[in-house]
Amino acid sequence: MHTDTERCVRAVQSKEARFDGVFFTAVRTTRIYCRPSCPAVPPKPENMEFHPSAASCQRAGYRACKRCRPDTSPGSPQWNVRADAVARAVRLIQDGVVDREGVPGLARRLGWSTRQIERQLLAELGAGPLALARAQRAQTARLLIETTAMAFGEIAFAAGFSSIRTFNDTVREVFALTPGELRARAARRSPVRATTTPGVIGLRLPFRAPLEPSNLFGHLAATAVPGVEEWRDGAYRRTLSLPYGHGIVALAPRADHIACRLFLTDPRDLTHAISRCRRLLDLDADPVAVDERLRTDPLLAPLVDKAPGRRVPGTVDPAEFAVRAVLGQQVSTAAARTHAARLVTAHGVPIEDPEGGLTHLFPDPGALAALDPESLALPRSRRTTLLTLVRALADGSLPLGPADDREEARARLLALPGFGPWTTEIIAMRALGDPDAFLPGDLGVRRAAEGLGLPGTPAALTARAAHWRPWRAYAVQYLWATDDHPVNHLPA
Repeated sequence: MHTDTERCVRAVQSKEARFDGVFFTAVRTTRIYCRPSCPAVPPKPENMEFHPSAASCQRAGYRACKRCRPDTSPGSPQWNVRADAVARAVRLIQDGVVDREGVPGLARRLGWSTRQIERQLLAELGAGPLALARAQRAQTARLLIETTAMAFGEIAFAAGFSSIRTFNDTVREVFALTPGELRARAARRSPVRATTTPGVIGLRLPFRAPLEPSNLFGHLAATAVPGVEEWRDGAYRRTLSLPYGHGIVALAPRADHIACRLFLTDPRDLTHAISRCRRLLDLDADPVAVDERLRTDPLLAPLVDKAPGRRVPGTVDPAEFAVRAVLGQQVSTAAARTHAARLVTAHGVPIEDPEGGLTHLFPDPGALAALDPESLALPRSRRTTLLTLVRALADGSLPLGPADDREEARARLLALPGFGPWTTEIIAMRALGDPDAFLPGDLGVRRAAEGLGLPGTPAALTARAAHWRPWRAYAVQYLWATDDHPVNHLPA
């Protein structure tokens, strides 16, 4: 969008928050860059230039606006919608791969050369992988500076910087303030309060309005696996397996943000944990674009108007969700939770939760690959399906990460015994984040479709749903919401 100057100018002059994170406005006279909804008086059009990323603005010598804080905008929705290599590269950078493995590690995961990555990202985002990772490190550093009492030396390495000097130089260059000045400004606005639990970081996760939390948090709470997930004090809580350790996150819906409390055994996992939480809650979606498309169907329009802004519940671990999808085949939600809880108790890693009742990390595929099939209280065919899946996940022959090709993953899933269209599409929807995944054979979808006067057979419904593309996964959420099931209601 940043190349459409006229449209960008209109968005800035009308202060449309919908486009925050989609493009950034750089002001030539002040040498700052802003989000489109910046509350300051809009600059003259001839003084504006538009960039596709915060890293591109920083690379061109602009610093972040102190008023609208563009570095904290929601992520661009196009990287979740698109399935090409550039989008996959961006999702990996957001996941912290460059910080952990460098650009060669990013190239290895994508099957590209480092030169190809640099060229493609520069063409689309105005910045290469190192610049994008640097902008993300600066944002993480600011978050830790303003919301914790951690020493600056600890923050530097937790945010992914290789040295304290690089940390200091980057913060001064990006924000035109030293780390000390940033902390002092934040303390004047809202002093950092000591938490009752050491190591807990409190932060706000932004999103594009509107956001309807009922089906999002209702689904996560109703399907929560005991010991791994829980609903407590108005928040969804769960354990996280992370690259450097483990964590516990509590997520609660608020009017204009998601309140997030993170406990991490290693602060270097912060960027990775935030990325997972945003994918779990689909916070980078563009609900206006989704709902505008679905409203063009007169039978769906009343559902959208009743509760606009529904999101697609995701996952923090694609492999975990794939296992849970198999356990949930042809059984109730309660039965699926029971099967998963048994696996967790027998094979999960125990942890301590000082603020709640979480007890384990969900077992990884390697731990499940060697389990005794006779220990599973499942039909024999389901045991075969589960063991085949976890072995494929453990040996890497079934990649389900944020950079993996969605259509290739679908093909590999369908090739496994016991995998049909429903299981494959629910994994594509929630584990791979495909916004166009569709479940025409799902019982809840078919019941809702028939109640609305939509076609009842999978083939006919699929033909009708072609008009909803590329947002069919969101249409499924609206259809499911017609049923009075616990997954569609916030818990008490």
